[in-house]
Amino acid sequence: MTSFKELLGLGDHELISLVGGGGKSTLLFALGRELAEAGSRVILTTTTKMGRQQALAAPSICWSADVDCAIDALDGTGPVMLVADGDDHKVTGPPPDVVDRLFAMSGADYVIVEADGSRGRPLKAPADHEPVIPSATTTVVILVGVDAVGKQLSDAAHRIERAIAFTGLLPHHELTAADCEQILTHPDGLLRACPTAARVVVAITKVGPAQQAAAAELRHRLATHPRIAHVALFERASPG
Repeated sequence: MTSFKELLGLGDHELISLVGGGGKSTLLFALGRELAEAGSRVILTTTTKMGRQQALAAPSICWSADVDCAIDALDGTGPVMLVADGDDHKVTGPPPDVVDRLFAMSGADYVIVEADGSRGRPLKAPADHEPVIPSATTTVVILVGVDAVGKQLSDAAHRIERAIAFTGLLPHHELTAADCEQILTHPDGLLRACPTAARVVVAITKVGPAQQAAAAELRHRLATHPRIAHVALFERASPG
């Protein structure tokens, strides 16, 4: 089976920011667990908000944005989840500049950041203040669920008003692969916020037997964009 690291084309020392549609938290923990089991020192965090129960699933929790706290926690096993604050429902992580310092100073092999929110929708058309990507990011992974294809725009897209502005489509329009490409590559979309030096990967998720054709078309369309280095397909249960 192909590993997540291979599927995304990751190096041995990366600050990875996950943005876009639903599936970011799942990938955050799955990738972090895989890398830690291979012997890497891994910090997980968010620059937005995350469900408290999701965050508490990590083997080790550091309730501080302090770099020394993260370094101490890395002495244990498994990935370290770093959060700065929270309540009974949500936790928040450190600001982007603190994540940059963590990557530079903590000695972690990988810092993986959930840097965007989508309320579980498969497609994201970001507001002006989104996503929140640390400037030292080496790889940005843009997630899009292939199940957006065939859904009405109003059901598939987070920030529906932005998606309409990007495309001119009506809320009840059933999305095609071309429509998804237009939203994902719009000049005011997610690519706008990617650091210049960062490598950009698109992860097309939820690909099952019935979605192969839609995923292949979307992959072909996105792979021609000069800012996108690689497009990976993720099957519903596992990569490969």
